[in-house]
Amino acid sequence: MTPVTGPALRARWAVPVAVGAGLLLYLAFPGHDLWYLAPLGVGALLAAVTGRRTWRAAGLGLLTGLAFFLPLVSWSGIYLGLIAWIPLSVACALSVAVAGVLMAWTSRLRWPLAGARPLPTALLRAVTAAGAWTAVEAGFARWPFGGFGWGRLAFSQADAPTLGLAALGGAPLVSFAVAVAGALLAQALLGLPGRGPAAMAATAATAGTARQPRAVVVPLTAAVAALAVSAVGALVPRPTAAQDGDLSVAAVQGNVPRAGLEFNAQRRAVLDNHVKGTLELAQRVRAGQAPAPQLVVWPENSSDIDPLRNADANSEIQAAADAVEAPIVLGAVLLGEEPGTVKNTSLVWEPDGTTRDGLGGVGGVAGAYDKRHPVPFAEYIPYKSFFRLITSKVDLVTAQFVPGDRVGRLDAGGAKLGVMICFEVVEDGLVDDTVDDGADLLVVQTNNATFGYSDENVQQLAMSRLRAVEHGRAVVHVSTVGTSALVMPDGALVDPTRLYTPAVISGQVPLRTSLTVADRVRQAGVPVEGLLSLLGLLGAAGGLLLGRRDAQSARTAQSSQSPEGDDDGDGSGPVPEPVRREPVA
Repeated sequence: MTPVTGPALRARWAVPVAVGAGLLLYLAFPGHDLWYLAPLGVGALLAAVTGRRTWRAAGLGLLTGLAFFLPLVSWSGIYLGLIAWIPLSVACALSVAVAGVLMAWTSRLRWPLAGARPLPTALLRAVTAAGAWTAVEAGFARWPFGGFGWGRLAFSQADAPTLGLAALGGAPLVSFAVAVAGALLAQALLGLPGRGPAAMAATAATAGTARQPRAVVVPLTAAVAALAVSAVGALVPRPTAAQDGDLSVAAVQGNVPRAGLEFNAQRRAVLDNHVKGTLELAQRVRAGQAPAPQLVVWPENSSDIDPLRNADANSEIQAAADAVEAPIVLGAVLLGEEPGTVKNTSLVWEPDGTTRDGLGGVGGVAGAYDKRHPVPFAEYIPYKSFFRLITSKVDLVTAQFVPGDRVGRLDAGGAKLGVMICFEVVEDGLVDDTVDDGADLLVVQTNNATFGYSDENVQQLAMSRLRAVEHGRAVVHVSTVGTSALVMPDGALVDPTRLYTPAVISGQVPLRTSLTVADRVRQAGVPVEGLLSLLGLLGAAGGLLLGRRDAQSARTAQSSQSPEGDDDGDGSGPVPEPVRREPVA
């Protein structure tokens, strides 16, 4: 039996490689848009943790996570400071630490379990490492407090060929593919002659047989496979033709007087800006300078004055809808039923004062959707009395947003809208069920005023692009301050706006009713993300058990010569090497 080998990199190289892995992942995301660095980041992390003991792998993964998330979510501290930025970054980094541990365990696998076969072993380690990464993404996207999936690999791939895989298996399949490509690149590196465990096994297997050229089979095959995985998404069709007609849409980016947390204090000015933009659009339509819209969309927080209780706000919105002669889908903050509570709501406001479902008989309200997942520590404070002991900034949230309980499906302008409010676009299930409920057009309403001139806005827009391909639907993505755009079903952007600039986007979007493969597979009850995660978790468990068994065998065989303990409690090391090892320089 060939024992599991030790670390592929010396300790002095593992730390900078792990930090570099995080920086590569960060640079792959929108703002820098170097999407091809994402596989390299995963591969660098895997190379750093390969053969490492559990706690050391966790430490290396934490370094990767900090180097990744500290810059990625730096926008969270622009106005709230370190008290928001650092805890969020550390929490996200801990998820990468878990991924580092699981990937280290998968690096102990071999195929078959009794013998050394370099190529199957390299492929097995790659796919299980990718599954482990996918499992961690799945878990952190759900827990704690409903999760935070902002840094999922899939969201770095809006301009990459891998985006096409979203139509086959959604965001989880895209993340898995990126991770597989990276893990294969790591196996290619570790499989080079004289570099790493797979290479040593290959050298041992071919020593003295005049078949040394076989040592390049593993790295060459792994590298080719990585390129194939990265490119195959380009072959997936992305149809864009209308199936239920085209819809003329206008999206109003009204802007705010000042960036920052004070946008709520400027709420009347923000409402006026969106009314003004809509009235100007109506004037251009009458002058023949713009097409008449069938639907107008305003962003989240475009009316933070409750228009169902405030007659002035009500009349302003009604005047805008009447002038443009089209329904307006607007983001409003409504007072809740319980004292001290509010709701983040999307309202359908019809022209001519029409009321269609009797929502209080107020104005032209014809439908409403309440945000189902308010953002913890932003829209509500969980365990507020406890967290107040840490920082008084929790009191900046003066009213608790309460979640809605209805699917975000609204009818307006002849379209069946699937509505997501702000961070809801991150969550697979909140988008999926609008399509399952018949949505033929997706709408993402957001407010980026609290994040300044950061990359948060383009990071979020990339998520809408992935959702467009995943479900084969156009997306109206509109922000108070930008970046707003129309997104076609193939992920292409139409007329993206600039930050903090009033703008109105007008265009035709196709209404589509067919389901993508990803939708059909999900509706058939096939848990793509669950299966990919299970693959990784089983691989990690198998590697852990295999490492313990080999370590125990090695200790038993050498106890009389140089007994050593297992310093991290996972029973996996240290293990003597089958052949002399040449560390990576």
